Amino acid sequence: MKLVVSIPAYNEEETIGLVIKEIPRSIEGIDSIEVLIIDDGSTDKTAEVAKSAGADKVVSLKNNQGLSLAFRKGLETALKLGADIIVNIDADRQYNGKEIPRLIKPILDGKADIVLGSRFKGWIEYMPFHKKVGNKIATWVTKFISGYPVSDSQTGFRAFTKEAVLRLNVLSNYTYVQETIIQAVNKNLTIVEVPVQFRKREGKSRLIENIFIYAKKAGITILRTYLNYKPLRVFLYLGGFVFLCGVATGSFVLIHYLQTGYVAPHYPTTVLTAVLIIIGFQIIVLGLLADLINTNRRLEEDILYRLKKNEYSKK
Repeated sequence: MKLVVSIPAYNEEETIGLVIKEIPRSIEGIDSIEVLIIDDGSTDKTAEVAKSAGADKVVSLKNNQGLSLAFRKGLETALKLGADIIVNIDADRQYNGKEIPRLIKPILDGKADIVLGSRFKGWIEYMPFHKKVGNKIATWVTKFISGYPVSDSQTGFRAFTKEAVLRLNVLSNYTYVQETIIQAVNKNLTIVEVPVQFRKREGKSRLIENIFIYAKKAGITILRTYLNYKPLRVFLYLGGFVFLCGVATGSFVLIHYLQTGYVAPHYPTTVLTAVLIIIGFQIIVLGLLADLINTNRRLEEDILYRLKKNEYSKK
């Protein structure tokens, strides 16, 4: 059983060495452990410090591509290294690498495909108020969309089985945290949360420089992911609402006509009724088409899974 600890890093020369040194090199049930650094186009000495601190492999990207792409690269590289379990941890030392044995225990016990390190179930040394509120809101939205009672959807401390990684397809170019949870639920992967420590960050966040920009981009990612898996439900609800609005406005015209025999005073309402009913019907039809596309996408994902499994089983 091989464990690969993947650490996406961007300009983290001050903390990356400490993070690497905290990662245990011997865990019961694990035969070998490798530390993988994805240097996301750092302009400082992140790669050099990581190598001198004992990283087994450093992959340096030519330019800064963002957390999601660095995370995806980490998963792909870990599979190439022959990983059976992959742990992702941030490079800023807010998570404690010494907790990795507890994080992967549900996987070793055969009880989970994905394990999330929950800060809100654990201990938080410090988190700015606006980020705490933002995390709570994003977690609530993810819980509502996915149907999984997650307590911390934003956590960057996660463990995955090889099978789970082969099943997941990270499509977002900004952040992976909500997308992977929604995908996992829709692919019937078992998610477990364990409480973890969260320490105060020294310096400025590399990802969330502006909470409003993050909220907008993360919101788009959540919506897009949900639409990928539940298009018929979304379009049916939206189209049905518009259609019923048309029926409601049309009922006034109909009642007036039955009482007086005239429609004349309500021509604008009549036109609005027709427009709403037609648009609502068209949205529902779009939902049916989107559902057909979704069926094809699921078949393509299954083919992709088989191709990846065949490729990485040779490693």
